[in-house]
Amino acid sequence: MRRAAKIDANQPEIVAALRKFGASVTPIHGVGQGCPDLLVGFQGRTLVLEVKDGAKPPSARKLTDDEAVWFGNWRGEAYVVETVADAIECLTRSR
Repeated sequence: MRRAAKIDANQPEIVAALRKFGASVTPIHGVGQGCPDLLVGFQGRTLVLEVKDGAKPPSARKLTDDEAVWFGNWRGEAYVVETVADAIECLTRSR
């Protein structure tokens, strides 16, 4: 039996800010196998975001082995974010 997936302490704040900015957000952290935490839709784009807690030491913010493999194989827009500003920047950057 799989344990419930934990979320980083800053994930609720990031989700709320993305929604306030006009994005649709679906948490997908429970998928496992390295899949990122959030599925985000904004202005016709779909992004996936892996949330890391910037308050933790750098060693605790590294991608897990499964996450690194997932990111290495993904061919769409996928980003690692630590702050609300990081997440908003992902939405507003040019493709």
